[in-house]
Amino acid sequence: MIRMAQLSLPIDGKQDDLKKKAAKQLGIGTDEILDFTIVRQSIDARKKTQLQAVYTVELWAEREEQLVKRAQSPNITLSKQELPYSFPPVLRTFFKKPVIVGMGPAGLFAALFLARAGVPSILLERGRGVEDRSKDVEHFWKTGELSSSSNVQFGEGGAGTFSDGKLTTGIRDIRARSVMKTLVQHGAPEDILYSHKPHVGTDVLRSVVKSIRDELLSLGCEVRFEQQLQSLIIKDGVLCGVTVKTESDTYPLDCNELILAPGHSARDTFHMLHETGVPMEQKPFAIGVRIEHKQEEMSRAQFGDQFYKVPPSDYKLSCHLPSGRSAFTFCVCPGGEVVAASSNEGQVVTNGMSNRARDGENINGGFLVGVGPSDYPGDDPLAGVRFQEQWEAAAWALGGRNFHAPAQLVGDFLAGKASKAAGTIQPTYRPGVTWTDLSACLPDYIIQTLRDALPLFDRKVRGFSHPDAVLTGVETRSSSPVRMVRNPDTLESAIQGLYPCGEGAGYAGGIVSAAVDGIKVAEALSQRK
Repeated sequence: MIRMAQLSLPIDGKQDDLKKKAAKQLGIGTDEILDFTIVRQSIDARKKTQLQAVYTVELWAEREEQLVKRAQSPNITLSKQELPYSFPPVLRTFFKKPVIVGMGPAGLFAALFLARAGVPSILLERGRGVEDRSKDVEHFWKTGELSSSSNVQFGEGGAGTFSDGKLTTGIRDIRARSVMKTLVQHGAPEDILYSHKPHVGTDVLRSVVKSIRDELLSLGCEVRFEQQLQSLIIKDGVLCGVTVKTESDTYPLDCNELILAPGHSARDTFHMLHETGVPMEQKPFAIGVRIEHKQEEMSRAQFGDQFYKVPPSDYKLSCHLPSGRSAFTFCVCPGGEVVAASSNEGQVVTNGMSNRARDGENINGGFLVGVGPSDYPGDDPLAGVRFQEQWEAAAWALGGRNFHAPAQLVGDFLAGKASKAAGTIQPTYRPGVTWTDLSACLPDYIIQTLRDALPLFDRKVRGFSHPDAVLTGVETRSSSPVRMVRNPDTLESAIQGLYPCGEGAGYAGGIVSAAVDGIKVAEALSQRK
């Protein structure tokens, strides 16, 4: 196999021309290329008047070694094809179905890979199926009437279902490719396999999640919606079963193995586990606001006057300030909207979401500051949870106690005065915003760090600190504030048979990494002796 890097085409060039260019560089005809695959695609915007699409490809041909030697280019190399990931053979007999709590990426992929290996499970999800959940979320955004069990945080697909379906990840793990391929098998677009910044889109991701559920059911899994883990039944440090809460009752469920993938917002579950004695510890995360700009202006700032030829731009910005604090952007949603992501009454939380087309007027991103245990009100494992709740409650009060979010224009934010109305950028948050001064719903050091970061980020992306850009508060659910301690070798908690997993357990930071962690835990469970 030959790998060719740095193959470029004009941004409006056709991918059919890519194969011709590869053949020309190798000195062969296109008919001599036996197979051809795009491995990576990115955009080179260093010259805004000459935007380029840059590709890495792999191809098969006769006399590959001779072709590479003749090309004499560091970008053309022989490459051994990596063997695809394969789930290891199951080494044990399961006398009871494993129970999996949570149907976000970690829980879904743990269940799917176990089921494909012949080990069906019982899945418990406190929220509703994605079809009903979508209706509940839309109702909340229109009316401000929240379902505490079926919302942006809880329900089939997890919190990522109402984001953008971003699949960028910093982890290097052979399982990640299998996650991508599995998503494509279930209806995700094929370009996620090679795009530099792959995304599915919230609208498409919902159908992907349902398709995964259909496969789980076909493989013998049981899916139980609106059924919440209430307690663990433990004897001599060994898990013997769980108690499950339904809308009208509770019931015991025998189980010796429980994969616990509750998501980062399952605060009642965190409290129950802590009281039960499951080892947990504090974990750093980040809080701040959503910042919203006109998409066209952000795209023009990065791609120039040819911005309309490329997909809507995003950005990734960070800075470390003399105060010792760091600010960064997170979960950027091109052409998207800021969404109400609350899961409890009396608390306002924001997040961002984009559909596959990313064709909305605005772009938004988390504009956050890192926090850690020294910032939390206590030394116990749940102090970070209380820290989140404190500022979410402040945002609720400041917004009007009706799930309207407090908002402020960047110009007013920098000047330290309350905003009265929108400028040239209309906020997308539903059910609505209350114009105010955000300093009342975030710690002083967060406010100051964000103020210090704005002009620095504007130097990197012109217009980032536009005076009419909208800041909407608060964003507190960037990641879990706790980590459930597990054995690094067996991935098991100190409670035998309990396997904490995914973002809620503190071991992932996005859709792909959570899914990968789910597969890892499924492996550990299948190999346990």
